[in-house]
Amino acid sequence: MYATDAKKWFRVHRRAADPRLRLVCFPHAGGTAQLFHGWPALLPTDVEVLAVRYPGRQDRLAEACIEDMATLADTIEDALRPWLDRPLALFGHSMGACVAYEVALRLETRGIVPEHLLVSAHEAPGWAERVALHDADDETLITHVRHLGDLHSEAYDIPELRDLLLPALRSDYRLIEGYHPPNPAPVKAPVTAYVGQDDPSCALDGVLAWSGLAAPGSFELCPFPGDHFYLAAREAEVVADVAARLARA
Repeated sequence: MYATDAKKWFRVHRRAADPRLRLVCFPHAGGTAQLFHGWPALLPTDVEVLAVRYPGRQDRLAEACIEDMATLADTIEDALRPWLDRPLALFGHSMGACVAYEVALRLETRGIVPEHLLVSAHEAPGWAERVALHDADDETLITHVRHLGDLHSEAYDIPELRDLLLPALRSDYRLIEGYHPPNPAPVKAPVTAYVGQDDPSCALDGVLAWSGLAAPGSFELCPFPGDHFYLAAREAEVVADVAARLARA
């Protein structure tokens, strides 16, 4: 049984007294809510950021990771219920893009259409199968992460940190590599796809395929210089673009 306590599932880096909108942010495989620590300071004060805290890492280290997309999306959607008194927008990076998409679908079945679905550094669901890495040896998996440009990959050089970090990374890869929706359904929300122009993991055609899952006429592609983790180097620019889109919501 996975905890659905909202306090366990979301980190609110800055509370808003009367938020106009909540932006729910989903980290990448092996990632944490810390990825979005700097976002509140770059967003209007009436936008409250909820950063998703996946189990199996940081202060949820003792909890089992979730290795099935449906279970993860169901659980996050359930945990969001106390926060549904305000409009929501969803932002997901890499694996988090697919999790955000699945949560958006679940919200829509309850009559809640997100103001915007913002996806980053991932091809559209169902686009193509990836090389399976979740069963690879440690060095192969770490080499892959470094190839993507992860700025924190040096942590894997420290044995104690490697032992803490690798299980969550491997579990997340098992989840995303096992995610093959046969007929991905479109969402009713507008979709913006962000991508690093030199991302080795994203084929442009695959990123453009998000257009087929967006509300009609709403899709926009937003490329930035950089690799898979362009988000770190371009944080201020990305968040400014997100803020502009949310201002129109």
